[in-house]
Amino acid sequence: MRLVLASNNVGKLGELQALLAPLGVDLLLQSSLGVPEAPEPHKTFIENALAKARNAAAHTGLPALADDAGLCVDAFGGLPGVDTAYYCTQYGYPKSDDNNVRALLEQMQGQTNRRAALVSTLVAVRSADDPEPLVASGRAAGLITEQRIGDGGFGFDPVLMLPDLGQTFAQLSAEHKNQRSHRGQAARQMVALIRERWLSA
Repeated sequence: MRLVLASNNVGKLGELQALLAPLGVDLLLQSSLGVPEAPEPHKTFIENALAKARNAAAHTGLPALADDAGLCVDAFGGLPGVDTAYYCTQYGYPKSDDNNVRALLEQMQGQTNRRAALVSTLVAVRSADDPEPLVASGRAAGLITEQRIGDGGFGFDPVLMLPDLGQTFAQLSAEHKNQRSHRGQAARQMVALIRERWLSA
């Protein structure tokens, strides 16, 4: 089965391709099919993921999978949330993973409440008008470190510490990260849903 990923993020493609491997799906980046990015005006992960999935399906005629994910920081009332990708731009930095981490560490200086969670919501649709989208979500809670630790992963992986491991996501192997991560949790739920709803006889 060919499935278009409603994202242009190569890191996300690699993670999801590995996580969805049990289904034998061929996951394609939307940019490789000429799909423009969907507007994301919504305040929740599920609404934005659904909008992205419907947009990719509408432009390609293929089933689509979208992931809307972000960092929810307790001390900031759950923000940046759905605006995570653009977090650094409100502090004058150009949009990038590196600048997002820099801005977060600056804003967290002197903050004693360092609880945060990476959240992922996956939505899959068979077509742009699918009345029964599949929805899966995952949440990986931890603490924001005071500096970057580790060289792996992407996004906020170097600054989200898993207290029970004493390591950040950036210190984990790809396999171990996928077992623990927000996206890994959501993807395992999605594999089960696709098997049950789309592939069962």
